[in-house]
Amino acid sequence: MRFISNAFIFSLSILLMLSSTIYSQQKEYENHIKSATFVSEKFEIGPGNVVSKALMEIEFPKGHIGVKSFDVDLIDEEGNSIPLYETYLHHWFVINFINKNVSHDHNAHTNPYEDAIFKRNDGTCNGGILPQYWGLGSESRGTSSKIPDPFAVEVGNPKAIPQGWEEKWLFSIMVIGTRGTENRKTCSECRCDQFNLPENYFNVTVDINGKPLSPDYKGGIFCCHDNFQCKLRKGFEAPRRNLALRYKVTWVDWDEQQIPARFYILDSTDRVKTIGSQIIHDCQSEYTIPENNGDDPFHVQKANIPMDKGGYLIYGTAHMHSGVVNASLYGQVKF
Repeated sequence: MRFISNAFIFSLSILLMLSSTIYSQQKEYENHIKSATFVSEKFEIGPGNVVSKALMEIEFPKGHIGVKSFDVDLIDEEGNSIPLYETYLHHWFVINFINKNVSHDHNAHTNPYEDAIFKRNDGTCNGGILPQYWGLGSESRGTSSKIPDPFAVEVGNPKAIPQGWEEKWLFSIMVIGTRGTENRKTCSECRCDQFNLPENYFNVTVDINGKPLSPDYKGGIFCCHDNFQCKLRKGFEAPRRNLALRYKVTWVDWDEQQIPARFYILDSTDRVKTIGSQIIHDCQSEYTIPENNGDDPFHVQKANIPMDKGGYLIYGTAHMHSGVVNASLYGQVKF
């Protein structure tokens, strides 16, 4: 027992000596952290109205940098935070892409982004499903996005950008105006029976895999298309208003002190399959909770997702909608 105590004290002494060195390095590191706050382009929204769109080429720090945090809030024209009971921030995603550095004639019938190449995160979802880097929703307020030192998200590396191209960023957003709605909860959940769906909607709409949308689809992103309208209380009237996303980015200039961190977006709806040694991921992004016929009031959704690469988990958070109790991430190492 005495040997163990001495060993513990010896280790603690080393830790304290190391920590004083780390502290001085940390203060020097913090002096180089930069930050900037930006405001996105405005978008108009009315009571019960859905805004689901991409805000292209958002402002972003220039140069070869390491991003330490990316925080977002939904604001009105005066810069005030909007209460979630008035406007529900379903999600915001920050997506990276490169585009040719050429000027476009806005009068010409051409798509300025027809040559764009979109770069997704290193997560396991298929195709364009959950391609973002940063992204949350109504849980944004109060959720820290700070990445601990010495890690950072490397962006703007000139070696990764072909000559004649530019690295750019966009917001993909869904915002639902809940003022005056018959039922705020069902509107924020995008329940199909609450929205003014076009005639024969289920016959002409496809799901996330490009297949016809099932008539059994009760609610989700496909019933919350841009400019769809949720049912309002009879006689309710209120003016439309302009909103925007305010976002703060902190970063450091990239040098040998930073360790690059990678994003891995995982999905609890991922229906993982294996064919021999091949792993096939089939993320759904959303699913219908089955009716509970038992005594347990909770439904648990699990996914076992194998990862090709190892590493350190340095930060994690979950994007959840109303009704979710919590989310947990467990790791298991296989040798």
